[in-house]
Amino acid sequence: MAVEFDELKALDIWRRAIVESVRLDAPDLSARQMSLLLSVYLTPGPHTVRGLAGLLRISKPAITRAVNRLSELQLVRRKPDPADKRSVLIQRTVRGSVFLREFGELIVNAGKDEAATHDSLVAHRY
Repeated sequence: MAVEFDELKALDIWRRAIVESVRLDAPDLSARQMSLLLSVYLTPGPHTVRGLAGLLRISKPAITRAVNRLSELQLVRRKPDPADKRSVLIQRTVRGSVFLREFGELIVNAGKDEAATHDSLVAHRY
């Protein structure tokens, strides 16, 4: 049985996932950092600061600051572009892949909790 989500249910799933990530002592990323990280991992590369700025529609300095933080956390890495020595590629790391997979699991589990709550409420009505 599929569970339908309205805006508040979707936000509650997101809230549950974020609360759990805080409990697990995962890196505390801003919305900008998370959107950049997800873009690097979920959209086709290669990724450059200029390309990510265009994709996210934010300034190159904002992308650079986010990349700096994500690099410090070893969630992404910079690599000189062999085709254009003036450009730097933003690449995935194993640590970043693990972080996003675990965060994805938190979201899935929060969704399952919501579905179980929904199923329980439906069962009690009948």
